[in-house]
Amino acid sequence: MFMKILDHLEEIFISLLIGAATLITFTAVVHRYLASSTWIPSEAAQDWLIQLNLAWAQELTIILFVWMAKFGAAYGVRTGIHVGVDVLINQLSDRKRGVFIVFGLLAGAFFTGVIGTLGAHFVWENGAHYAWLTWRGLDVGDIPEGPTTPDLEWPTWIVYSAIPLGSFLMCFRFLQVALSFLRTGELPHHDHGKVSGVEDEAVPPKPGEDDRIYRMDDGLHPHELKEPLLGDEDKEKRT
Repeated sequence: MFMKILDHLEEIFISLLIGAATLITFTAVVHRYLASSTWIPSEAAQDWLIQLNLAWAQELTIILFVWMAKFGAAYGVRTGIHVGVDVLINQLSDRKRGVFIVFGLLAGAFFTGVIGTLGAHFVWENGAHYAWLTWRGLDVGDIPEGPTTPDLEWPTWIVYSAIPLGSFLMCFRFLQVALSFLRTGELPHHDHGKVSGVEDEAVPPKPGEDDRIYRMDDGLHPHELKEPLLGDEDKEKRT
């Protein structure tokens, strides 16, 4: 139950980040176009658009994309959409292949765990410690308040929190996939040729068109035909 809730929250959070970044970028582009256009009849509307400050839009969009990338990477581990070179590993026996897969997953968990730990220390020293003491009403002493972002003037430790949060979630996903592989022997797999919510429909060939060239055994890659498309008679007609 907890895992399903976490999965849904992860997907919703990433979707909100993508939607917000897209909306903000679209609004900023439209504002820039209207503010510099000459066909707006009302001077008051033109002046209002010019005075409307959206200089923070680019900075906020970058922040949203950074958070989306960190949490999207964890989502990619869970769903198996990360690109991996497994040509040599797939040539090994099942036992050796399993050993390499588990090693790779544990190495990913170790790496992301280290990044998350270092990131948490950086965030703590970059202003989170000061914010925690201030919130508790304690003496901050000589602890620095920490810098802020140029346009939004947000504490940078809030922005940089994406590093430890996203890295620790990615570490958890690596361990989750490794445990699942040890139990079932299967890895999460994403079919890039299949769109979620869209059913596959067979497209009938046009009259006189040979459909053998479009046949794919796995739905992703075409294979060589066992016989030529054109017979000797057809070749003579074409020439």
